[in-house]
Amino acid sequence: MRTPQNEKELNLLPNVLVAKLDVLDLRSIQKAVEDGIQKFGGIDVLVNNAGYGAYGPLESFSREKISRQFNTNGIGLLDVTKAILPYLRQNKKGIIINISSVGGKMTFPLGTLYHGTKFAVEGISESLSYEVEQFGGQVKIVEPGMIATDFAGRSFDFSNDEKMTEYQNIVGALVAAMPAMTQNASPASVVAAVIFEAATDGKNQLRYTAGEDAKILMANRKQYDDATFIGGIKSQFKL
Repeated sequence: MRTPQNEKELNLLPNVLVAKLDVLDLRSIQKAVEDGIQKFGGIDVLVNNAGYGAYGPLESFSREKISRQFNTNGIGLLDVTKAILPYLRQNKKGIIINISSVGGKMTFPLGTLYHGTKFAVEGISESLSYEVEQFGGQVKIVEPGMIATDFAGRSFDFSNDEKMTEYQNIVGALVAAMPAMTQNASPASVVAAVIFEAATDGKNQLRYTAGEDAKILMANRKQYDDATFIGGIKSQFKL
């Protein structure tokens, strides 16, 4: 994690190493991998969980914020994965679990940047699975729905320019819908249990859905054509 010195609970647990790792810092990535291998003799599972959501009209985002979204959610995932692949390849085993989202299979209003990164995670993961299978490894994707964490706080970057009046109706619709969406969120323990399942079930399974809302959304996305599904999303947001 980026600030291991602030972690109180995990630092008290035996057989746990809380390492400093910032997915935007290549040196911290490499050191965290090396420290983990030194302490435990190897790494069996990598969980790529770093990420946040940038929401708002695309026009309102600076180039810097656009780059930060893709660097954190996409390039950072690739850098961490690339750092650990030599060790997995050497040991001819290992599991890479990438945390995607239902937002990697469908979209919601004003999520152009966030959904772009999660669709990328889906493609990266599926294609990478062919590579790691060559030495006995696996890639798995966990696709949560809305989870009751601080995603709508610390991990939520909202941008809007009120001078762009054409977008204010859709901005208001998203803001109005957020309380109901977060109220129906699954507890974090749900996605944690699915991650543990993916790491330990021994199955040749690529995708895992986490949360009842996610299961419903995924089923609807498979059942309906684009026009019908997107029409349903518009109706949900009163657009």
